[in-house]
Order: sequence, then structure tokens, then C-alpha cells
Amino acid sequence: MGVVRFDEIAKESRGSFRGSLEGMPIVGLEHIEPYDMLLNKWDVDVETTFTKEFHKGQIMFGRRRAYQHKACVATCDGICSGDITLIEPIEGKVYSDLLPFIVQNDDFFEHAIKGSNGALSPRVKWEHMANFEVNLPSLAEQKVLAEKLWAAYEVKQSYLKMIEATEEMVKSQFVKMFGNPQTNSQGRKSVRFDKVLTLQRGHDLPEKERKNEGVIPIYGSNGFVGYHTESKAKDGIVTGRSGTIGKVYCIKGDYWPLNTSLYSIDTHGNNLTYLKFMVEAFDVSRFRNGTGVPTLNRNDIHKEMIPLVDVSEQEAFEVIAQQADKSISELRKSVDAIDKVIKSLINEKL
Repeated sequence: MGVVRFDEIAKESRGSFRGSLEGMPIVGLEHIEPYDMLLNKWDVDVETTFTKEFHKGQIMFGRRRAYQHKACVATCDGICSGDITLIEPIEGKVYSDLLPFIVQNDDFFEHAIKGSNGALSPRVKWEHMANFEVNLPSLAEQKVLAEKLWAAYEVKQSYLKMIEATEEMVKSQFVKMFGNPQTNSQGRKSVRFDKVLTLQRGHDLPEKERKNEGVIPIYGSNGFVGYHTESKAKDGIVTGRSGTIGKVYCIKGDYWPLNTSLYSIDTHGNNLTYLKFMVEAFDVSRFRNGTGVPTLNRNDIHKEMIPLVDVSEQEAFEVIAQQADKSISELRKSVDAIDKVIKSLINEKL
């Protein structure tokens, strides 16, 4: 087929939803995982101002902060944020199963990022995506390529499931050793949360400063988001305060916690690995409040009572977690190798 513009093979969908929201999947940018090919998360029966309608099989492209590399295939019908561009193939112009890989390709994202406008929250318009050029083989060759790519993706997913199973095993071991920290199921002595882990709201940092040549990692509610030249904390726990609430990160070394997060300012001598799993099992997201964009108030968490665990027990758990981390590290190497195969196929054929 040769070189074609993106709008010769794909089109934007802009439908609006006017029906009942009851039971309807609601998708924001926070539900799309970077580099993931399929939509796996959404909310149901929550308040929303979203009206954009999407359908199963459409490609959902995160047009705000495109450098986060968020694009996936919708696995259901629903409504989504206006910051998600919906893309579908033009029949007869491109093999539909290949289009998601064209969008997920680094070249497409680099093109999108260059066309993003806005200082605080850059967005890319469809008009810019439309002029991206791709060198397409015949439809028959596209079909063969798509089948190879999806087969590789399925193998990758099997490794990711093994990673997930290993992570779940460690969480189960935590509960076996220490019980449920929400209910103190083992009847241990209890203390206020802030006597075990003291949290503080993160610090403001303009987005334009989050992609510096520095080496200090920046963490927000969604985890790592870039680098900076200065640090605000060292060796601690970070969890989401607004936006994505509930994810917990254990960070070794210097880092900058964003204002979308809560981070530890005092671990009171407790083991960081233990604290990470404790906060996850305690589920601080239970204490979020507010309409629209819910947030966490550290004071609501600090006053809660949690079981007191001896540091020697914490360190015994850390050994188990570290062994699991080694297994996960090997599995991630296999995932990375498959990603290289996928990129190699795309670069060779497109």
C-alpha cells in the first residue's frame, strides 16, 4: 500500500451518550495503564460529568499528557473522559487488528507529543494525529503481521499473570503472618497509625520541570512520572492522595513526592517493605472523601488504630518479599524481551 496518512486509514469517533448511567462503565485517563493494549479497569455507578460515548473495539488514546503513553482497545461499551480520543479503522483501508499496534508504536506517540499544546496540561488534537504517516504493506501482509503481534502479546500477558500471581502470594503471606490490619484479626496490641507511619502531603512541581535531565525520580498518585534535579525525601512510602488513590510505592533513595500524593516523613524505625504491604492491606483509599475528585486527608488516616508488629517479624517478611522480587525480576526480563520482539516486528514491517 505504501505510505499513507493516519486519517486515510482511521477516523475519530465523537458520539455523545444520553441514556441512563446505571451500570455503565465510566473510564478516565487513570483507568488506562501505560503501554497496555487492552482496557481492563473502569468505574461503575459513580458521579461523573463525562458524556463521550465509546464502544467495544475502539482505540482509546489519552490525548492529555501523551508522554504517559496511554492507549488501549476498549473491551466494553461505556462513557469516557473528553481527554480520551476515540479512534476506529476505516473499513478496507487497514486491517482492524493491526491498528492498535500502529497507535501504540513509539513513532506515533512521539508524533503526538510534538503536536501537544498547553503549558500546564498539554493535549494533542486529532488534526495533528491525522497527519502522522505510516508505511503500510498489503492488507494480506497486515493480517499476518497482526496475528504475530497479538500472539506475542498473549505470551506477554501470560508472564504478566505469573507476576500478578507472585505478587498476590506475597500479599497472602503478609496476612498469614500479621493478620488483617483493618480488623486486627490476630488481636495484637494496637497503636495510632501515625505512631507507625507518619504521612505528609507531597510538594508542588510544575509539569514543565518534570522531564529535566536530573536523576531524582518524581512520584505521584500514579507512581513514577519523570525526573528532577532536587529531592524532597529519602527512603520512604508514597501513596495516592488525589486522582488514583490506593496504590502504594516503596522508594529507596532520594525522590520528589508530588502534591497528588502522601509520603512518609517518619517511619518510626519500621521496615519499609513491611510498611508498603501494611498500607496496601490497610487500604487507605477507604478514607477518601469529597465529590468530583476525591482526596485523602492524612489526619483521617493518622487517627486510625493498627496492630503493632515487632521489627524482627517485619524483617522476616522482607526476606520472603525479596525472594519473590527476584522471581518477578526474571519474569519482567521475559516481558521486556517480548516487547522487543513486538517493536522489532513493527519497525521491520511498517
